[in-house]
Amino acid sequence: MIAAIDDNLFSPEIIADPYTYFGRLREEDPAHWNKKFGQWIFTRYDDLVWAARHDELFSSELIQRDTGLPYPPVSEEDQESNSYIRSFTSNMFIRQDRPRHTEMRSVVHGSFSPKSIDSWRPLVQSAIQYLLDGYGEKGEMDLMKDFASPLPVLVIAEMMGIPAEDREFIRSSSNKQFLAAREGENRMQKAAEGNREMAEYLDPLIQDRLSNDKGDLLSVVAAGEKNGSYTREEALANASMLLAAGHETTLNLVCNGVLAFIRNPEQWQLFKKNPVEMALKATEECLRYDPPLKGFQRIAQKDVEVRGKLIREGDRTRFVTSSANRDPAVFTNPDKFDITRWPNPHVAFGSGVHHCLGVNLARLEGQEAFKSLAERFPNIQLQTEEIAYQPSIGVRTLESLPVSWG
Repeated sequence: MIAAIDDNLFSPEIIADPYTYFGRLREEDPAHWNKKFGQWIFTRYDDLVWAARHDELFSSELIQRDTGLPYPPVSEEDQESNSYIRSFTSNMFIRQDRPRHTEMRSVVHGSFSPKSIDSWRPLVQSAIQYLLDGYGEKGEMDLMKDFASPLPVLVIAEMMGIPAEDREFIRSSSNKQFLAAREGENRMQKAAEGNREMAEYLDPLIQDRLSNDKGDLLSVVAAGEKNGSYTREEALANASMLLAAGHETTLNLVCNGVLAFIRNPEQWQLFKKNPVEMALKATEECLRYDPPLKGFQRIAQKDVEVRGKLIREGDRTRFVTSSANRDPAVFTNPDKFDITRWPNPHVAFGSGVHHCLGVNLARLEGQEAFKSLAERFPNIQLQTEEIAYQPSIGVRTLESLPVSWG
């Protein structure tokens, strides 16, 4: 008899190890109705790619179309904060469908092209060396808090033209914004506070750039308002999203990747032999093996059948990147961390028109971070056996990652 499937996606076991749980779903029930959260869970690679490329069937307008109760549940005292968060985030282009999504994204798209992002490589390298220089003699650090977390803030803040003295504030506010999708007391109030702080901070900066183009990313956003592509509310929301999203993705890529290397020492030995040559493939495998984001949610725009199940218009759907990236129908030995794996058609950044805007920046930061760590701290090792992850069904984020390099 097949044991019942646990629908509590916040259970400690699933947070610690999503791969065993979603792997079971992928094999036994790839189109699974989760009663607890009222959503369909899809775990196979082909289904994720198909749905992401058919946005006429699966909408990203979650806030506008989702009429179900939020999860985790929102307390009565958090309702006002929840309403504010929904209003603020509904202005982000990732919460739009075509053609509005295309128009809003096109404002900043050119700034994240491969050529544009590669021009920032010296900045990324400089930021990495600056952060690592402070710990070379100490022999240990919390890699998450001391390196992986500040790195993307230094980079995206410079790209956007944020003054150096304000970057710790940006990191703090970004962290608050992500609390909405996690379990925790007063999480919505804290998340709303993060959104308000960011909007109030960015508003005068965008206003200044309407008449004073400084050649930075905030000036690009302001130009979008000036030409009518954005309202002020949309400009604020999308500038805030660029600051926050870049932080979370790179932080998780670096930490999850380093942990994978430490737990697979033969792969670390292989990487250290030639980190420059291996950086691209190694980073792609880190993204596949333990991706920064666990998946994405959509709302069914019409009745559609998937895996013999009828998905009705208005149903919530979640497509699990963590499972798709280990689908044996696509990847040989999918549970093996192999930095020579190529080609590597992972979907860590999604697919279709909503394919992650910051993909080139995250890849650049990951490549340079792994190279520098291998060159400067080749004997890196974990200082604890107690690894814990933040309670989120959306992101794969460690609580901390203490390491040493004796």
